[in-house]
Amino acid sequence: MIGPDRLARVTAAAVVPEQVVGYVSAVAGSKPRMFGACVGYPSDAAIVLVGYPLHDPLDGTAMAAAVDQALRTPGLERITVIGPARPPQAPAKSETARDHYYALPLPEPAAGQKLKNLLRRAGRDVRLAAGRRFEDDHAALVQRYLDERSLAAGTRQIFRRLASYVEASAGSLIVSARRTDGRLAAFAVGEFASLSTAFFMFCFRDPHLAPPGSADLALSGLLQAARQRGQARMNLGLGVSDGIRFFKRKWGAEPFLPYVETSWQPAGPGLLSRLRGLLGRDPR
Repeated sequence: MIGPDRLARVTAAAVVPEQVVGYVSAVAGSKPRMFGACVGYPSDAAIVLVGYPLHDPLDGTAMAAAVDQALRTPGLERITVIGPARPPQAPAKSETARDHYYALPLPEPAAGQKLKNLLRRAGRDVRLAAGRRFEDDHAALVQRYLDERSLAAGTRQIFRRLASYVEASAGSLIVSARRTDGRLAAFAVGEFASLSTAFFMFCFRDPHLAPPGSADLALSGLLQAARQRGQARMNLGLGVSDGIRFFKRKWGAEPFLPYVETSWQPAGPGLLSRLRGLLGRDPR
């Protein structure tokens, strides 16, 4: 486990959301630990290692050294590494997923005419308000997403813990787009605990109340907050799908860091001893 001072330094240097330790601890319930220059999150017999070294997120040598250290953890049964490249220790048949984080420099590029029209259209029907209080209508909108959409189990867990994350992280901010009668049309959650990088964490919209451009307007509120804090970029998260990439590119976002997620079961002493125990049992 990392001491409080080191925790603050890790988050202050974060360039990807998984390095914001308050966020990960709140949604996953795991405690952070340093492995070389990288932060990781042990949980039971598994480790998720964020393989972007704090001094340089593209330092593959430092990432590999962190993986070596993590693999020496007693009783380790599974390791997942997210980083800029596949770790050299990963077996050939390891599970691998690839994407990119997208980011906007701050101040952000000038909006194109279509984006300006969307922001103007949304601004006629909704008004923005920023704060850290997670209201009942925020929770209700998140619950609608859970009820109406097919989501991965990990995503569902994160959404269910969203209120806990906002409460736990002093760097979080909610930008709400409300209609004139106060009803919530959309909201976005940003994270500002890092010194250089702001994070566009989540965005939800009510399809019946939100005019076109509501998500863009909520993002504009987060960008304003990031500019006021003097941050250098807004990490908009992973590309995920064509629709999500279109939304990010519409703002001028470009791939910022490669994302490679690699997961495998190490053939470590803990696993081998359990296998020996199973093979040595009396079959009767």
